[in-house]
Amino acid sequence: MKPDLRVVETTQPAPPPVEPPPEQGEMPFAVVEGEPITQMPRDLYIPPDALTVFLEAFEGPLDLLLYLIRRQNFNILDIPLADVTKQYLEYVEQIRSRNLELAAEYLLMAAMLIEIKSRMLLPVRKSEGAEAEDPRAELVRRLLEYEQMKLAAAKLDALPLLGRDFQRVQVAQPTVVPQERLPLVTPDDLRQAWADILRRATLKAHHHITREQLSVREHMSIVLRRLQGRKFVEFLDLFDATAPSPVIVVTFIALLELAREHLLEVTQAEAFAPIYVRLAYQPA
Repeated sequence: MKPDLRVVETTQPAPPPVEPPPEQGEMPFAVVEGEPITQMPRDLYIPPDALTVFLEAFEGPLDLLLYLIRRQNFNILDIPLADVTKQYLEYVEQIRSRNLELAAEYLLMAAMLIEIKSRMLLPVRKSEGAEAEDPRAELVRRLLEYEQMKLAAAKLDALPLLGRDFQRVQVAQPTVVPQERLPLVTPDDLRQAWADILRRATLKAHHHITREQLSVREHMSIVLRRLQGRKFVEFLDLFDATAPSPVIVVTFIALLELAREHLLEVTQAEAFAPIYVRLAYQPA
């Protein structure tokens, strides 16, 4: 018997369709106020003298040369001119193809680098008693001065700037018209002020001293007249208590003069006893 051969068809699920990889979007060539610009505006006017190459990092040939030296940690006092000049010329060639006028200043520095390198390759002539000068000395001096000025400019730019870092505060002040105000004075205030004026006038009053003419001889005669006809007179009775001080002083001086001239006698029985005065010569 022949074997029964049958063909069995099997159905398998179809593979899912393969999606094409997503295409990368077009990169914007500019961003204006946060909005990306992918198409050049048709009505955009570019003046003929507009720059097509903008150098944001380099402000001139010295700036570019200093950047190349510092980026590779070269010793600025011993610059490898071959490497630096090669990198410098590569950069100049890029901007030369776009704007020859902009590259002119950089080409001048490139010529100076080549000239310095050629001088270094020439044999050195040593004069007697003088040391040969390094051809790179002038370039190093200019680079160091430029770096100092650049650092100073960065410090000045870091200072707060009006209009960039802060704004001036302006406050409008209303115009106030001053009004004349009379003081509030009460009758008690006037009375107190008048009392203060009188008190100050009393303190500043001038005291006038008058000179009184008193005669000692005249008072000596007065004392003698009081003692006449009297045996003893107490010392205090010779003074007038109502008299002014100058009169009492002159009376006391008159008593002393009479005692000195032995015209009267002054006696006292014991200490602290009353003092008596009498004429030295009593009339018979």
